[in-house]
Amino acid sequence: MAKKLTLLLLAILLLQQASSGESRSITNDLPLSMVSDGVLEKTPKPNSIWLPGSLFSSDSCDQTYGFLPCTTTVLGNTFLIIVYGYLMFLSAKLLSNGSEILLQILGPGIVGGFFLPLLSSIPDATIILASGLSGDTETAQSQVSVGMGLLAGSNVMLLTILWGTCLLVGKCDLENSVAVDQKDEKPFSLTGSGVSTDIWTSYAARIMVFSIIPFVIVQLPQVFHTTSDNRLAILISLIVAICFVIAYSLYQVFQPWIQKRKLALSKHKHVMSEILIQLKTNALGRLLTNDGDPNKVVIEKLFKTLDQDSDGYLSTADLRSLIIGIQFDDIDINIDEAISQVMRDFDTSHDSKIEVDEFFKGISRWINKAKRVAIMERGKLPPSMKLLEDFDKKTKKEQDQFMDQMDEVVEDVKNVKWHASKAVGLLLLGTIVAAVFADPLVDAVDDFSTATSIPSFFISFVILPFASSSEIVSTLIFVSRKKQRTASLAYSEIYGSVTMSNILSLAVFLGLVYIRNLTWSFSAEVLVIVVVCVLMGAIASFRTTFPLWMSLVAMLLYPLSLLLVYILDYAFGWS
Repeated sequence: MAKKLTLLLLAILLLQQASSGESRSITNDLPLSMVSDGVLEKTPKPNSIWLPGSLFSSDSCDQTYGFLPCTTTVLGNTFLIIVYGYLMFLSAKLLSNGSEILLQILGPGIVGGFFLPLLSSIPDATIILASGLSGDTETAQSQVSVGMGLLAGSNVMLLTILWGTCLLVGKCDLENSVAVDQKDEKPFSLTGSGVSTDIWTSYAARIMVFSIIPFVIVQLPQVFHTTSDNRLAILISLIVAICFVIAYSLYQVFQPWIQKRKLALSKHKHVMSEILIQLKTNALGRLLTNDGDPNKVVIEKLFKTLDQDSDGYLSTADLRSLIIGIQFDDIDINIDEAISQVMRDFDTSHDSKIEVDEFFKGISRWINKAKRVAIMERGKLPPSMKLLEDFDKKTKKEQDQFMDQMDEVVEDVKNVKWHASKAVGLLLLGTIVAAVFADPLVDAVDDFSTATSIPSFFISFVILPFASSSEIVSTLIFVSRKKQRTASLAYSEIYGSVTMSNILSLAVFLGLVYIRNLTWSFSAEVLVIVVVCVLMGAIASFRTTFPLWMSLVAMLLYPLSLLLVYILDYAFGWS
């Protein structure tokens, strides 16, 4: 923390040194390219330096807050963008570090699910607010493109450059279409190396795709050429975005509970499959007929085999003997819990005994469930001999994926008061820095746009996402460990950040446009966001392994996005 404060003070000191002060004038009207200090002159002359034309010329400008430096030159605004951008990056880093400490102390739940996603969006939100709050309506309409550039640029950068870079950094050798942890023996194989993630990462990608709905709503008047309904569409989209923020936060709050429930279900399904395999092995005949239906004669014979004391029903002791004899592939299965689950599935009379008819009906239900899974997976029913093996592999893989998400435990934090105070201090400092320097950063981008005649959207699209995204470095560190677990965390963070941008940052932007009665003219920008989110979201939603060649496709989308906006805005006049 001391290092970050030192860097923060150094950046502010640079700004102070860049502020206007009193000095002898410097002119560029000398005929020769030379510098004079007045020592050899007979008459005093002001210090003069030749400057190359208008690139460095400076006219009057308005200082932000009345004291921060300003300039109308290209290099001057480049310097200011670098310094202000770095201050915003420090702000994002302070907020990220404070959030992580708070999460360690309080765990997930409301803090991790609701407050921390809001805190991580503060840098983007402050820049968006600053782009449209200052000045009159005309100035706000001009500068609001900076906010849209940040909104679009952040999403596109995360899903293209960062997504592809994570694949390059975290790649491992692919065997049987799955990346092998920490095995990277194929230097640059486009199809033989890649990254694998878990099922929860696919869920995060699907949520990200649904988060573009507010963008679609706000564009409906342009699609149907009914511009009179623009403000109504903006209001509806704002309300939907706020509802999505609340719903997504609640999902994050209850996600640990959801994960535990799904893990319990996957364990139960795996117990089912293993028991079916065991029964098939011990059966005096085939469990399934040629038509794939349960073989009642064989199942009833099997019941008699399991009924060790021949009392006409299966007790918990009989089930225990069955389950203890099953090898569960090094998976920790609670035997008592497994017995209870089987008893609940089979014992329809609730007398803690499984009769032969209940046993047959229970086995039939399990087999039918395996058949449904096979049909969903393959589109058709496999041969009866392979049905149970496929079901077992499916449940084993599913359980592995869910267990990977449940092995993260919040560690005990020593000296809680000190760490809590540190977390609050970091959060406050990060919020203050973001609030103070967002407006001058927007002004510097706008002045740079004026000086270079480059639209402010493109400047903010390219530059600002790197200033406000603190997760870039941490994400790359995660994937560099070359494990499925860390790759899943990295990609989940990317999809989560894009989701919050699509709903929370957009809600701030829509509120700004609606309250200040600004014109909505961002059809090309919205189209780029929707296309990139849908394309990358669809890829990540229906697969968990990504070959290396996909990184090239993802990175190529970044320049294509910029080109698409330019063509639509300046060739087809969408703006």
